[in-house]
Amino acid sequence: EVLALLVLMYPLLSGLALQLHSAVTGSYVPGTHSIAFVNCLNEQIARDIARAIMDKKLAAYVNILPKSSALYFWKGELEESTEILLLVKTRTSKIGELSNYVRSIHPFEIPEIISLPIDQGNPLYLKWIEENVPRD
Repeated sequence: EVLALLVLMYPLLSGLALQLHSAVTGSYVPGTHSIAFVNCLNEQIARDIARAIMDKKLAAYVNILPKSSALYFWKGELEESTEILLLVKTRTSKIGELSNYVRSIHPFEIPEIISLPIDQGNPLYLKWIEENVPRD
């Protein structure tokens, strides 16, 4: 029973230990923040989704990158289109909520919502992300 409880509590306890270490040492814990990529059909949809993400405080910063060409398989066929890409800077702990929310408002049947952890960066910028995205 105790072992099962410890196994279930491990993610929470390790997260708290990392936060404590970061607070005490002032150092950044790799992976605390992430960049999510979200593809959009056009600039208006991209702006609407970016604004919705910011209004929900699910990110500190969203870049809207200009139109790019895309090649992909859809329903067995090779497709070619243009799209706008969002780069969403947020806490890693918010990625699940961000993904669920974007899927609920995105017009695509299967929108691209993928993320990569931020390994290192400008400590002041990373702290700024933290200050602008509320904790869970």
